[in-house]
Amino acid sequence: MSPRPLLCALLLACLHAPAADPAVRPVPPQGIPVPESDAKELASATKALADEITTLRSELKDRPALLALLPDVEIFHKGPDWALRHGEFFDPKQLATAKAQLATGHQRAAELRAGNPSWNLASGLVVRAYRSAIDGSIQPYGLVIPDDWKPGETTPRRLDFWMHGRGEKLSELDFIDQRMKQKGEFTPTGAFVLHLYGRYCCANKFAGETDLFEALANARSHYNIDPAKLVVRGFSMGGASCWQFATHFSSLWAAAAPGAGFAESKEFLKLGTTPDRPLPPAWEQTLWRWYDSTVYAANLSNLPTLAYSGEIDGQKQAADIMIRFLKEEGLSIPHLIGPQVGHKYHPDSKPQIEDFLAKAIPQHEAIPEKVRFVTHTLIYPKMAWVELDALAKQWERAEINATLVSGGITATTSNIDALRFSPGSARNLFAGAPKITVTLDGQRLEADPAHQPLAFHRANGRWQKGALPAKGLHKAPGLCGPIDHAFMSSFLMLRPTGTPLHPKAGAWANTELTHACEFWRKTFRGDAPLKDDTALTDADIAANNLILWGDPSSNAVLKKILPMLPIQWDAKQLRVAGANYDPSHHAPVLIFPNPLNPAKYVVINSGVTFREEALLNNANQIPKLPDWAVLDLDTQPDARAPGKVLQAGFFNESWAF
Repeated sequence: MSPRPLLCALLLACLHAPAADPAVRPVPPQGIPVPESDAKELASATKALADEITTLRSELKDRPALLALLPDVEIFHKGPDWALRHGEFFDPKQLATAKAQLATGHQRAAELRAGNPSWNLASGLVVRAYRSAIDGSIQPYGLVIPDDWKPGETTPRRLDFWMHGRGEKLSELDFIDQRMKQKGEFTPTGAFVLHLYGRYCCANKFAGETDLFEALANARSHYNIDPAKLVVRGFSMGGASCWQFATHFSSLWAAAAPGAGFAESKEFLKLGTTPDRPLPPAWEQTLWRWYDSTVYAANLSNLPTLAYSGEIDGQKQAADIMIRFLKEEGLSIPHLIGPQVGHKYHPDSKPQIEDFLAKAIPQHEAIPEKVRFVTHTLIYPKMAWVELDALAKQWERAEINATLVSGGITATTSNIDALRFSPGSARNLFAGAPKITVTLDGQRLEADPAHQPLAFHRANGRWQKGALPAKGLHKAPGLCGPIDHAFMSSFLMLRPTGTPLHPKAGAWANTELTHACEFWRKTFRGDAPLKDDTALTDADIAANNLILWGDPSSNAVLKKILPMLPIQWDAKQLRVAGANYDPSHHAPVLIFPNPLNPAKYVVINSGVTFREEALLNNANQIPKLPDWAVLDLDTQPDARAPGKVLQAGFFNESWAF
């Protein structure tokens, strides 16, 4: 169990969850019945391992190197435990699998206590885990470790990430079982392969995106991995994940090899084509620019990429539309097509993919001469040695083309108000130079290369040296919205303990809190951290985005910060964006910099904004609400929305309506 203060699991015992929509297939599905004898045996065995883990945590508190390996034991408890507690056994054979994994957990616990964790020295198939900073949950990943690998080796190795395909039954139990038995589609000679769980079945979005970087950090704490030889690849849903990582983080990888999948939402889902597939609200269409790879296609100018499709696979659409958008950017990539095959790799194509990657990887440059970077949000502010600090307008295309030249940097920009350059030694172009010239949109400025990063901002239409002056709130990297962004880093739910302003709104908030916790568990495979509003500490405020449920009467923290939020709210009136609403049956949801710690978010009355209906297709797992909204609570929550959305929108760059 997580050591975080209080978990949403406790809430479920005292609040009623909203009724499920019978028209929407549950994801994950309901598991099979477990025979009583097996259930008792597994309950006893999981408790025994949980007790062993608790004892180990205490015994190892003064041995930090060994304590850091405890998640590698805990994951063999989580898989069987969650399958049993949450009805996620999907095949009778998994009962034996669970018992075997619990035995492995006990074995690892004994080795850890003895100070001899054998998996730390093993090659081949190794399952590892880490404790996520987002919610304190234990998350697994699988490794294929080269046969010739030796502990302590000094030469860093290539690492390939593999993103798996869609699997609605891919519980931790099933994922671990696969990773203990299967090497996977590709095993390049001499390279590590890291199989991501990716928070289950979300196409590596949101917490699933953060999963890659947390898994990488954990793997690098155990193995010598070459940061210049990271490769992203995947197939089907994993191909969509690969397109996403390739276009949004292009400079981090030496090469990319997406197969099948999808690359955007509108055309893949055929939205707006027939009456039964209408376009969503305008704000949702704007939010497609978060995860649509098509609108980030220009970034592949920084990354060798090979697309693969089966000739008769419907998901060939992903590569086709990416190639179309790349052409509009003046770019092209090779597209390998498996002849007369559907949704799989053609055997003749696999060596061609490996040959492409082997040739591309040595060409990767950590400090490239040229950087072309397109983004639509400060969620993604960085490419190689270029980082954006402010946009003129969020969710509009921002672009920079920057080049290292003798004696300086030259760059052209659009929709960018502040940036910085960190070119390091820059191929010795600046060696010994007391000053360099930075030319931004034709304007020449001098800078000292010894003091990096080199920061610049716009003022009165002209570029100035230095960072953007701190004048009130401003959207910035890590603090730019929308609501769903708060759930990609450490967050804490705060449950109201006071009396609500109105019974109906208070009951709605409690029901939605319950829904948010259970939805997080099912979708992102963790227990959402939860505390009473009256139990909040300074340490909580410093470390977390705060998710406040209730109203200014029921939630003490919301009452405290309300005067510093851009809304007015009491028993008689709710005023949002210049409009008044009856608070007895309306509620606001919003994200805003936390007045108690402006480096973190505060969110009011919302978990992640997509719901059960979106789980049926990964291309639909996108934000459904922007920075703020007002809900009519006379419309009951369902699988699509938490109520009727009357008004919604984005805050401007100064966090104002």
